[in-house]
Amino acid sequence: MPIRRVALNALFLDPSASGGPETYLRGLVPALAAEFASVRFTVFTTRRGARALRADGWDATVGVRSLPCDEGQRGRRTFAEQVLLPACVRREDFDVLHSLASVAPIRARLPAAITLHDLTFMRMRTFGAVTTFGMSQIITRAARNADAIVTVSAAARDEISSRLGIAAADIAVVHHGAGRPASVQPTDPGELKARYGLGGGPLVLCVASKRPHKNQELLVRALREPALERDATLVLAGHPEPYDAQLRALAAALGVADRVRFVDYVPDADLEGLWRMASVAAFPTRAEGFGLPVVEALARGVPVACSDLPVLREVGGEHVRVFDPDDPAGAARTLADALAQAGDRDAARAWASRYSWQQAARETFAAYERAVAAWSARRRS
Repeated sequence: MPIRRVALNALFLDPSASGGPETYLRGLVPALAAEFASVRFTVFTTRRGARALRADGWDATVGVRSLPCDEGQRGRRTFAEQVLLPACVRREDFDVLHSLASVAPIRARLPAAITLHDLTFMRMRTFGAVTTFGMSQIITRAARNADAIVTVSAAARDEISSRLGIAAADIAVVHHGAGRPASVQPTDPGELKARYGLGGGPLVLCVASKRPHKNQELLVRALREPALERDATLVLAGHPEPYDAQLRALAAALGVADRVRFVDYVPDADLEGLWRMASVAAFPTRAEGFGLPVVEALARGVPVACSDLPVLREVGGEHVRVFDPDDPAGAARTLADALAQAGDRDAARAWASRYSWQQAARETFAAYERAVAAWSARRRS
């Protein structure tokens, strides 16, 4: 049966605060619409999400529908995702439902695909206890009922297989593209320096939400190590969550607050400008499904220093320098090495060019076709 209509579950969307899943949405969905022009794609999202997507012109190529909830309204979102969304997509005769960010209807009653980015929250604290329990129950049951599972790296596939008891062969690995394309004019460096209080020394840029498993604490502690230049400035760009207050308190206690800039969410033009000013990109995370900022940095020729995790070695290849995420002194030495020897920037850009949203779209659509085939086979049996 040919696929004519695809529903995309983006009920996670809190514009500018959703981090990696929002980047995934904004990279993958336009690529799907471009690659498969005869298919109608419709995004079902939050009220705030729908307003943001429409303001960005998505209605011209992709359907945008809002359901009566917003991120943070736990009860409303659960009802919308588990009851309203499945009823709507069945009533309107969609061929496939693809949930883009792990949480999905437990029973969709039509061919269902799920992107499981990672299961980090199941093994380390990233959410509160109630949220963690609820997500674990929903994700586990929805994944086992899904007709196709997509994940973003071989490392994530292996963890999903082990934790959820799903055969690795039944999980498709579809790498991200290289983040959001650099399609905006970057803010002038002089303006950025004035706006964010940046000095003239090396700029260490970390782009990540302020969550404990992102481990920005390591970089704050590394600023005190003698290996790292005294005039280096650490810029922590990312959505502030409760961990942000801990980081600020730590920086003050260690006497390095004047060398840390908490810039939180920044507009795309400012972020692009910060990428261009960065002397090194640092990612001290303890766990990732993919590690998109690594690819974003390499695509711009920025040297990368990151945690020694299998997934980051998979994504960054030989173009990343690694450190133990529990060793501030080792991180400082690795950052200093990256500052002193930038490496082959052209080779890093070439490596990053392997990651394409167009390729991700083609491989994701192949997962839709497998979902439809699996659903049809199940109904015949």
